[in-house]
Amino acid sequence: MTAPTFDINAAIQALCEGQDLTGKDGILTPLIKKLTEAALNAELVGHLAPNRKNGYCFDSPGASI
Repeated sequence: MTAPTFDINAAIQALCEGQDLTGKDGILTPLIKKLTEAALNAELVGHLAPNRKNGYCFDSPGASI
């Protein structure tokens, strides 16, 4: 899957034409979606990463999955 890009020039043009900033067809909607997905992905990675602090780690010797 390729990440969608945010075209700042198109956003400025749409703003000058009076398009809404937010909402279903808003100018910033794709950017907000991309940022939200990146933040949620980082949060998931953080939760699924091995936790060495409490001694439970999937890559430690003797650990069985």
